[in-house]
Amino acid sequence: MTINKDPMPYLRSLKLKTTSGLMMSSGYGGGTANMEYMALTGLSMSNFSATLPTPYTQIVAKLKKAPAFNQSFNYSTAIHPYLGVYYNRQEVYQKFGFNRFYYLGSKYQIKHQHRIDRSQYLSDQTAYDNAIDQVNRKSGGQFINLITMQNHYPYDKNYYNSRGFSVSGRAVADSDAKASAEDFATGVSYTDEYLKAFIRKLNQIQKPITLVWYGDHLPGIYSGDSMSKFGLLLHQTDYFIYSNKYARQHGMGISKNQSSKTNYVDPSDFIAMSLEQSNSKVSAYNALLTKIHQDLPAITVNSFNNGTNSYNSNAEFVNSHGNVVAYDSLSAKQKELYHDYQLVQYDITAGKQYLAKSSFMTKIK
Repeated sequence: MTINKDPMPYLRSLKLKTTSGLMMSSGYGGGTANMEYMALTGLSMSNFSATLPTPYTQIVAKLKKAPAFNQSFNYSTAIHPYLGVYYNRQEVYQKFGFNRFYYLGSKYQIKHQHRIDRSQYLSDQTAYDNAIDQVNRKSGGQFINLITMQNHYPYDKNYYNSRGFSVSGRAVADSDAKASAEDFATGVSYTDEYLKAFIRKLNQIQKPITLVWYGDHLPGIYSGDSMSKFGLLLHQTDYFIYSNKYARQHGMGISKNQSSKTNYVDPSDFIAMSLEQSNSKVSAYNALLTKIHQDLPAITVNSFNNGTNSYNSNAEFVNSHGNVVAYDSLSAKQKELYHDYQLVQYDITAGKQYLAKSSFMTKIK
């Protein structure tokens, strides 16, 4: 696909100056909550059976204890400027121990509501302004999980007035796909503008803030591309980790991690990466996640299947050059580390939860 102009110039410039790269998504056209699950728990979808495509609805609510990263903080909030029932988020966030969940219809109001042109979804500006409100609401440390809705499908409803984007190529060979891609590009251009304003506001706040920002999956609009041939590319999204000005000035954040390990990551890497970015102390569990991030290639599901929330129990490894690495090519130490990771995930999600009862997953102080 060729596009006549870049819809996200600010994001690209920001990625050059921050810890950033490409995230290997386990979904294409859907599966948002699975990336959210991995980012919050550090556990990988690739370790689950193909019969378990949605851990939010199939696992979390049934667990006696459901460990998640927000529990490392004294206070945590989830914000989603849409309905709260999807993916069982209301029950999942309660199980994870979030203090508040802001969504449309909740007792905690979504403020600054704004839609773009004819879109049915609240904008990214709405999401970011509510996040800023929450940052300012609490004087101490906190964790915020923010899920935006602006660029959600469908893309063929002519939601936006034209901003001059024009696309062509095999991936948008028919008129409907072309219109969808142009509408999606328009939405991304608004995201780019709102992101710039959000970063500016974060830098005005006089307390350390670490932001992990990522796209959950690509939209399912590239009709001319074969999943068996282009599966890897169709499962890559942009991400960056940003420390605000106050954090950088006070030794609680860095500008950019120069390691090549940041080139290709998966959502389960974000806990370790954010702790490293903010120079934070870690629990034994988070230390394990850090070692996995540093010593193993990015771990994801097989990206060459049909790509629509269909999972393969065999992991796919992607190295810092963006190439698939066979399991057999891993060293003995890497295989042992990966097996340890699988055992930990089994204990937490299907076993007797010995680790959840121990000091292995204690709160960060």
